Amino acid sequence: MNYESFNLVAPGTLRTPEESFEDLKDYPFKANYLTIGDTRIHYLDEGPKTGEVIYLLHGEPTWSYLFRKMIPTLTKAGYRVIAPDMVGFGKSDKYISIDDYSHQMHVDKMVELIIELDLNNITAHVHDWGGMVGLRVIAEEPDRFERVIASNTSLMALGRGFFNDLRSFISWPIFKVAIWLQGPSTWEEFVGGDGFISWIRYSRYTDNIDIGGVMQVLGSVSDSEKAAYEAPYPNATYKAGAQIFPYLIPSELRKNERAFREVLEKWDKPFLIANSDNDPVTGNNPRLTEILRRIPTSQEIIIKGPGHFLQEEAGSQYAELIIKFINGNPEGFTMKKKVIDRNDIL
Repeated sequence: MNYESFNLVAPGTLRTPEESFEDLKDYPFKANYLTIGDTRIHYLDEGPKTGEVIYLLHGEPTWSYLFRKMIPTLTKAGYRVIAPDMVGFGKSDKYISIDDYSHQMHVDKMVELIIELDLNNITAHVHDWGGMVGLRVIAEEPDRFERVIASNTSLMALGRGFFNDLRSFISWPIFKVAIWLQGPSTWEEFVGGDGFISWIRYSRYTDNIDIGGVMQVLGSVSDSEKAAYEAPYPNATYKAGAQIFPYLIPSELRKNERAFREVLEKWDKPFLIANSDNDPVTGNNPRLTEILRRIPTSQEIIIKGPGHFLQEEAGSQYAELIIKFINGNPEGFTMKKKVIDRNDIL
């Protein structure tokens, strides 16, 4: 491989050039950076520094751009918003090899960021893979968090008992073999609604994951917004983090279960499950929400209309919901469902 065409900042590590982010739609926020180990992490720090902290953690295949419609509402209400980009996403550094990404690596980086910034009394909003990572972060630093809102996400764990412990131990190697035997999935199979396994097979084996296309399918974004989601990736080599994320979902079931048993099942602070009724992820997999009901203080509301990326379709309304949650009176809301013709994407 000819690395001269890449912005290589360390062996095996890429950094997206700043010019890739020029003129992004509705993203006027100042970039902040923190170096953790040998990796530079980008994060937004908006609003008054003395304000109560709201921590927004993105998932797959997004970055802090996802929260641009929410941040103005939250900061106007006096909150300090921290929104990091995980390694491999947004303005954070990106590892070239998929083998350098792991669930634990993401947890470690986000824990260190919170410690370095000395964040406390945090309201955490976690979404998609942000829940998989964020709930583990919360389990490692529970005293720093005051409340949690989880949307269209979960933390994969199989529950208590010898049989489930055995399943947790063997599921990951079996899953890897199963995906290998099934082989690649096409973009058409994914967009055509062939199921979550098709998404994993597509993202894992494709040469160039279509991040903008994914956001059009699941987030109904405009062409300029689609370009913004592709902006962090000048070419496919930068996309290893997004490529491997779905494949890693069952990779740490035992650690996830430990997080439930040691912390989350004992959680005594507010915890809100706020799913959208047109989310194909939680909608087609009710077990994901059932897992979060293990948290004793969990309460649930339904947001009617939006799909998986409700931050795109209902950003300001969703920010208001978070504020109401902080004030102790969260309420769901209804908005008109956006419909996209998938034939325009195929």
